[in-house]
Amino acid sequence: MSREKIIIRTGFIGIIANVFLAGFKAVIGFITGSIAITLDAVNNLSDVLSSVITIVSTKLAGKKPDKNHPYGHGRIEYMSAIVISIIIMYAGITALIESIKKIIEPTAPEYNAVSLIIIAVAVVVKIILGTYVKKTGEKVNSDSLVASGKDALMDAIISASTLVAAVIFMVWGISLEAWLGAVISIIIIKTGFDMLRDGVSSILGKRVDGELANEIKKTVLSFDDVTGVYDLILHNYGPENYIGSVHIELPDTYTMNELDLLERKIADKVYCDNHVILAGIGVYSRSADNETQAMLNNIRKIVMRYEYVMQMHGFALNKEEKEIRFDLVIDFAAPDRTAYFKQVLSEVQQAYPEYRLNIALDSDFSD
Repeated sequence: MSREKIIIRTGFIGIIANVFLAGFKAVIGFITGSIAITLDAVNNLSDVLSSVITIVSTKLAGKKPDKNHPYGHGRIEYMSAIVISIIIMYAGITALIESIKKIIEPTAPEYNAVSLIIIAVAVVVKIILGTYVKKTGEKVNSDSLVASGKDALMDAIISASTLVAAVIFMVWGISLEAWLGAVISIIIIKTGFDMLRDGVSSILGKRVDGELANEIKKTVLSFDDVTGVYDLILHNYGPENYIGSVHIELPDTYTMNELDLLERKIADKVYCDNHVILAGIGVYSRSADNETQAMLNNIRKIVMRYEYVMQMHGFALNKEEKEIRFDLVIDFAAPDRTAYFKQVLSEVQQAYPEYRLNIALDSDFSD
């Protein structure tokens, strides 16, 4: 079964389960006068809407690329996550307002054994549903399903808390309904905010998953003569649509024909093994010249003494034009990356005053 069909099927299962749970909880909340149970039912309805949006966005994201969108429509899934998060936050804010009203003007709930049994069953159903949806989302790499699964598991905890509050009221006569409703509302708002933050981060372009980056580098390094993999940059156009570029280090004895054949093989293997399109493969030549190697080792000792220097690569020495070239990766954690870079550059220049430095300030785009 395709990824799209799995997500849609899981979404429909979530809709059916949440509709039944919302109906049961709404009836019990009305009968008992429990604001917590009623708000829990509203939360289930928001889950239904989330599942509907997930299904619709998955269908839209699956559209083929066209002239205006050559990279496809996969980012629609991230936009849907933002819409879902706004809906959840709105539901939480509305519920919080109602809970505050109940705290100001409290009403005593009326529980019975049947209502408590139904709540207990709802807890079990939510745990099963949440676990299933979350695992399915992780399997097909769907942020929407993973978030829905986590939300369902949280709902199970909330429902269990409602059950505890009901028992406390029946045994000791202490009503915690309105206060519990406020707590539930705050949890709902926080969940929505976290989802909103993740959705915005995905659209902005967040750091590529470290495991994926390492797997791609491992694939590229599996080829003979490739002694280094650098500057891996991946652009995400959907959960399973990565396009990027990379630099490889090779002996300077490679011919153009050998290089062309190698780049094609690397791109094919990365696509087959890692499902990533390498649109560009740059090359850093590695010289076996003793003078070049000695200078490389000395400069590396100089720059790697600095705390925020993470890596040095792409070293090249042009003896005729008296030029030294390489890239310097400086950690984003450095207080002032530009000033820090100039400081490192100054020390290298002092060590080799007769050479012109052509050093690029590089960024740590991936692990």
